[in-house]
Amino acid sequence: MGAVGNTGSRSARPFPHVWAFVLTHHCLLASLGRKSTHSMNKGILAFVIILVAILAFAACKSRTAPLAAELKCTPPTNDTNAAITIRAASGALGTIERLDPALDELLPKRAVIEKLAEGFDWSEGPIWMPAGYLLFSDVPLNTIFKWAPHGGVSIFIQPSGYTGTAPRGGEPGSNGLTRDKQGRLIACQHGDRRVARWENGKWVALAERFEGKRFNSPNDVVVKSNGDVYFTDPPYGLVKNVDDPAKEIPFQGVYRVTHDGKVTLLTSEVTRPNGLAFSPDEKRLYVASSDPDKAIWMSYPVKDDGTLGTGSVLLDVTSTAKSKKGLPDGLKVDRRGNLWATAPGGVLIISPQGKHLGTLATGEATGNCTWGDDGSTLYIMADMYLCRVKTKVKGAGL
Repeated sequence: MGAVGNTGSRSARPFPHVWAFVLTHHCLLASLGRKSTHSMNKGILAFVIILVAILAFAACKSRTAPLAAELKCTPPTNDTNAAITIRAASGALGTIERLDPALDELLPKRAVIEKLAEGFDWSEGPIWMPAGYLLFSDVPLNTIFKWAPHGGVSIFIQPSGYTGTAPRGGEPGSNGLTRDKQGRLIACQHGDRRVARWENGKWVALAERFEGKRFNSPNDVVVKSNGDVYFTDPPYGLVKNVDDPAKEIPFQGVYRVTHDGKVTLLTSEVTRPNGLAFSPDEKRLYVASSDPDKAIWMSYPVKDDGTLGTGSVLLDVTSTAKSKKGLPDGLKVDRRGNLWATAPGGVLIISPQGKHLGTLATGEATGNCTWGDDGSTLYIMADMYLCRVKTKVKGAGL
């Protein structure tokens, strides 16, 4: 359905040009060195040389032609949000703020935030797939996009989060994405108000209700090593948010669904639960609160039965939420236990003890991030941008 290329991905393709030049050059020298007493033979030989040169040049051009410069994306017919135009991007985004020497062990000193594509409405929920590409949501566009290193951006699933027939606006699409133990895609679906798995070309519901009531709009999701699915349920996907008359659950919760479909409420104390992630040993669950009046990350001990103990505030950034773009949103954890958490100002790097080590200061409201490639490239969703940065440390589980 079209693709937007990453201009940087073509830098390793000079070889076809070189071989075409060598081939044409040698053919020409050979023809000049031959002697023929028949002018017709010379004419035929000249024609063959020209033909070879043209074919060689055409082959080179077809292999090095730029990928599509932009991709027009129109929402599904049940989505009243405006269409967008996505373009390949390059150059740096924002800056890197270093607050503690410990950051030098996690991030190269010359690291830059590299732009890959731009033009999204609200990019979110990235997950790296084992086949070597990135999937991510555009929530208002009701679309999951795919980005591949040599293929750029293309539409992967549409609709992604709202499959109903009545047209609606707001944030109907998928949000957080992850993989289960079998490598299958799992999505939080705002509009359908459920957590679902993509299987054989269709969505299969994993959790739709708690005690008979529909969820608000599942937002972010993570899978524990035993296969249990943990997710947050704020009201952002409801057309009128927390005041929507269709809201059935009177609170915002963090839940777990087990392999047999049993749904357990883990906590309802976070006013706007958003991103979540386990520590590398899965003994703690971190939950972001995107409440501008209580912009915090909670840290919960995970009990042996998978439920949560009493939580504590890991870090509070409510004061900066008033002056910088963004709120605590999606987050990931590296192998050393540090949090890479989207927040006011960009992506905060936070130690397991709650110390703020530095910031990937995108200058944009930043929604989520994930590691990809060999596990040491952090892909970042910064509002209209898809970008990445190289890290010294790898993501947990990669």
